[in-house]
Amino acid sequence: MTNVGFIGLGNQGAPMARRIADAGHPLTIWARRQSSVDSFRDTQAEVVATPAELGARSDIVGICVFSDEDVEDVVLRSDGVLAGMSAGGVVVIHSTVHPRTCHRVAERAGERGVSVVDAPVSGSAVAALERRLVVMMGGDESDVARCRPIFESFGNPIIHVGPLGSGQIAKVINNLLLAAHLSLAIDTFEFASALGLDKSALASVLAHGTGASSAAALLAGAGFDGQALCRGATPYFVKDIGIAQDIAAGESVDPPVSMMGLADRAVVK
Repeated sequence: MTNVGFIGLGNQGAPMARRIADAGHPLTIWARRQSSVDSFRDTQAEVVATPAELGARSDIVGICVFSDEDVEDVVLRSDGVLAGMSAGGVVVIHSTVHPRTCHRVAERAGERGVSVVDAPVSGSAVAALERRLVVMMGGDESDVARCRPIFESFGNPIIHVGPLGSGQIAKVINNLLLAAHLSLAIDTFEFASALGLDKSALASVLAHGTGASSAAALLAGAGFDGQALCRGATPYFVKDIGIAQDIAAGESVDPPVSMMGLADRAVVK
């Protein structure tokens, strides 16, 4: 089996790593907080003291930390993943970050004969445990093929969308649309309520009609409390909207203006 390392045992990363372990892949983990690794005591996962030690034990390393800075820190610092990883290894960036971060990491990794694949995911912790995360892969076909059996432990479908960085572009577009849909769903249910329509009844109509959307379903599941639903996601929306805007500016491409406006409203409601 492929030796896998995983860093980033948060709400999204922890269930992904658990599924990797459950699938029988030898797993090595590292985290800044002891509490993050304590939940893996019932698995065969090995806990190490530094990212470099994790890299030395792994053929493929998954990174699922929050920000661009976090990715570069755990991979590139003096005791980072690359300091220990052997030539022929693959670093997989599951974090949602700017494509240029993937290329910066790949440039440094290439000096050591290590490849990089970006593979952000869409879905919940439950989706990871049920092996139905959407995995958006960017990278060379041969590197993607090596990683696919690992991704199959937590994902379906697994989609190769293009060269390195393409997975990140697909992910921020997905999240941009989700933010816009949430904003529209919030306004829609408020409009319906003002007209005297029962929100729960409308949610049932939408769930079975042509106006169905995952955002409307999420809002209904949160008791139509848009502020509560968006509050926890706001840092992610802000980060991802900023990435989308910067990518558009860098490529001299006009972003979908109406969508950007709706997305901005979704994170401030």
